Amino acid sequence: MNRERPGRPPRGGLVELVRFILVATFTAGGWQIAQALGAVGTDLLIWVVLGSGVGYVVGGVIGRRTATLVSAVEREFAQVPASEILAGVLGLILGLIIAVLISVLLFRLPPGAAYPTAALLAVLLGYLGYRLGRTKRHELFALFGLRDRAMGVPPGEVSVVDTSALIDGRILDVVGAGFVGGSLLVTSGVLGELQAVADASDPARRARGRRGLEVLRGLQESPAVDVRIVDQERGGDVDAALVRLARSRGAAVITGDVNLAKVAQAVDVPVRSLAELAEALRPAVLPGERLTLRLSKEGRERGQGVGYLEDGTMVVVEEGGERIGADVRAVVTNVLQTSTGRMVFARLDDR
Repeated sequence: MNRERPGRPPRGGLVELVRFILVATFTAGGWQIAQALGAVGTDLLIWVVLGSGVGYVVGGVIGRRTATLVSAVEREFAQVPASEILAGVLGLILGLIIAVLISVLLFRLPPGAAYPTAALLAVLLGYLGYRLGRTKRHELFALFGLRDRAMGVPPGEVSVVDTSALIDGRILDVVGAGFVGGSLLVTSGVLGELQAVADASDPARRARGRRGLEVLRGLQESPAVDVRIVDQERGGDVDAALVRLARSRGAAVITGDVNLAKVAQAVDVPVRSLAELAEALRPAVLPGERLTLRLSKEGRERGQGVGYLEDGTMVVVEEGGERIGADVRAVVTNVLQTSTGRMVFARLDDR
């Protein structure tokens, strides 16, 4: 199992490197001050030791701050796809080129005004170019006939999997059939939700959570996909984090949650709904068709019996309430498509 971390904790090696550089710098500074004061012998040694001591303390403080800053930068760039970074760099270069061209005219001014203005212009246009490059990366790569989603991504597609898809379990069959491949990203928030469901007091809920964990293990063992665990910021909404991650990685969201699918589609994030896929693959049932099924419970209306086809489609049979627990033959009278799936109405076959 691969695990992506948005940032690593500060490493001691970096802190010690910064400290070593500052110790050497302050030691040399102490030597220079001693030379300027004409100190010799013990006084010279005191200045050198004092400089190295100050460098050691200051180096430790600055080293830790530097390591924290580096970790923050790593965490920021870990959430940004390579194509977006490349587009930003191209925009930065273009902004700096424009700044240099404008600076040629600025250098006609007095040096005291020309150099600060040129420096400010380079910073502003460089930053503006970087931001515009990231924002307009789709159009930028389209000029060269490239698709930014395909750049910096391992072979295959990238998909973000939510909790409902893992608990549903059908994603394992979909992957095994070759409909989904490439990289599957699972956030630590999704893992937390699965663990919470698996530890629930309700037996049915606990079984669903454990099934989700088993499905995740099956995906990790599947050679068809590369499962990566991505850390999620603490305290954030899991669904919102999934959508942000998918949008930043140019990925699709695999879910069985209708509401999450609508949110993702609202921000132009591709959605692969397991429910819609299953519905699309169900065999068509037409009015007049004869079915054989077992009635398992009573319907909402008086005298109705409810059974299910092999694909899970619910069939409401009129006048079947007295045949609960028995296999019956029925004739389809109507088929309704609802937001949750397909519902079939039928009557008992008199033949």
